[in-house]
Amino acid sequence: MTEPVARYSAREAVALVADNFTELPCPAREHEPDGPLAWQGYDASRARARERTGEQESVVCGRATIGGVEAVVLAFEFGFLGGSLGERTGDLLEAAYSEARAHRLPVVALVATGGSRMQEGMRALTQLQRVARQSALTRQAGLPQIAVLRDPTTGGGWATLGAGADVVLALPGAQVGFAGSRVRPADADPAAYTAEAQVAAGAADAVVRPEELRGTLALWLELLTRPSSEPAPPPRALGASASDLPDTGWAAVLRARSLERPRAEAYLDAYFTRRAAVGGDRCGGTDPGMLCGFGEHEGRTVAYAAQCGTATRPAGYRTAARLIRLAGRLGVPVLTLVDTPGAANDAEAERQGAGAAIADVFDAVATARTPVTTLVIGEGGSGGALALAAPGRTWATPDSYFSVIAPESAAAILKRPEEQVRATADELRVRPQDLVALGVVRGIT
Repeated sequence: MTEPVARYSAREAVALVADNFTELPCPAREHEPDGPLAWQGYDASRARARERTGEQESVVCGRATIGGVEAVVLAFEFGFLGGSLGERTGDLLEAAYSEARAHRLPVVALVATGGSRMQEGMRALTQLQRVARQSALTRQAGLPQIAVLRDPTTGGGWATLGAGADVVLALPGAQVGFAGSRVRPADADPAAYTAEAQVAAGAADAVVRPEELRGTLALWLELLTRPSSEPAPPPRALGASASDLPDTGWAAVLRARSLERPRAEAYLDAYFTRRAAVGGDRCGGTDPGMLCGFGEHEGRTVAYAAQCGTATRPAGYRTAARLIRLAGRLGVPVLTLVDTPGAANDAEAERQGAGAAIADVFDAVATARTPVTTLVIGEGGSGGALALAAPGRTWATPDSYFSVIAPESAAAILKRPEEQVRATADELRVRPQDLVALGVVRGIT
């Protein structure tokens, strides 16, 4: 038996996550009888909505405190004409975003909407452009935006306030999708229009239970509102010590490939006291072999993108690029952990745009607005690993290697017999100490 989906009014949603809510006034607007289209009965519908919900419009906006961080909170009231966006909704949202920028506050949107208001026609639909512009201006100002998808979140509200946020959280079982239940194809799978499906498709970061939402938002706000210009220090090696270096190139390869070697999860756990993950490339894909998010290290925030020892998928590279650019906008330094035999090179990876995805990460690192620090913790397989490596700020662990190509592949290309693979590894100079001598890495941790 499925658990019923929790539905909250706008003020119940605010009370669930925030304290000290102070509502912002609604800007004055000249009354048009039955709205811009003179839609018969529209005034009466709005009056009934006001009486039923106690609200003047479909959104309530104000300043509040979430876990000690002051924020501008936007909460939709689905009971008011389905939480639809009309011109007065646009007025309120524009005023709220302006308030956030004027006072350098993050924005938290508690979304529950069916889309644009039919009774106002195209004048309602164009409110999405207003909202998109306000969100873009807030993004350019370096202020974080977090969306919480309530039930339901559909139409233009999903395509602007929801999907356009920096971090997208959702309540369990919430209906989430561009198409609402009454307009999607009759044979459409309803499971595709859920919060869980959007997380699986990389369009949202996490599903969060109501009782955990306040704490989750508090952590995110704390992490995203602490800019720092200092580079992240490289983590200390968790495996072999710096005095225990491999004698040969092949020994370095075997140590890096060992199942006993510490992986990204262990490094992240050791480095951060707290962390929160982002997930998905916002293009329909996820890669469990790429861990991305923000964490607390020695009292300040560091963003991370970490390979987990698998062949990195295009979605993983796109997620990492998204993470690096978001960190740059928020003024947060970045740590990357390199550990991959190389980029995934199967047919499906090619169809998913492997080359373009890798190029996107190269671009994100090359143009990063905050310092990027890299530690090679295992295999450094060709360009699929190099894309995440920071020029001039890369270190290596004693149980890692970095190579232009895997020794086996190099031998095959050179038409060498299998017994020459080990010698080829030596010729490639892949050991950590070789990388220092070549000037590829700054040191061994």
